Amino acid sequence: MADGEMLQQAKFHSMVEGTAEDWAAISRAGQAHRGEHVDRIVSHLNLLKGDHGGFAVDRLEHSLQTATRAHQAGQDEEYVVCALLHDIGDILMPANHAELAATILSPYVSDRNLWMLEKHGIFQGYYFFHHLGLDRDMREEFRGHPDFEYTAQFCHLYDQNSFDPAFQSMPLEAFVPMMRRVMETPKRSIYRRPAE
Repeated sequence: MADGEMLQQAKFHSMVEGTAEDWAAISRAGQAHRGEHVDRIVSHLNLLKGDHGGFAVDRLEHSLQTATRAHQAGQDEEYVVCALLHDIGDILMPANHAELAATILSPYVSDRNLWMLEKHGIFQGYYFFHHLGLDRDMREEFRGHPDFEYTAQFCHLYDQNSFDPAFQSMPLEAFVPMMRRVMETPKRSIYRRPAE
């Protein structure tokens, strides 16, 4: 390869053959698609539209209401994005939807918001588990955790009350710039060198 010439794509057929130049080409190719993950997440959010799941509003509207309430209450953008995406897994992973939202946002959010996302399904159960023959106090196993009240407040103030057909939600487009800012640069990732 001539000086100044860069690989356009990796030359290896198995990773054991890879070189630093191969991985530089892969990194450059990835940069060309930077930010597209947000567009894909928005596309998935739009799949929630029209799926009521028996609720008075569809799942997208519930997500928009939750995020709008958090935004109107003055929560920061990271929290609002968590509120928007908290139920994104409802149709893809209904048996463990909370974990999907946490996985999507884990590189970008604080430990506190990550814990809230991971546990919100159990905490939300306080409002309805007893109607299904389940233990509404399941969340009590986490009593004493530093983010217990934080998560309980998320569910009480923004999540459990966001099924109102008369509520005026902000449109999804209003949240996209927030998503881009929050998900611009990972705070943690196995693919990033630790800060020095």
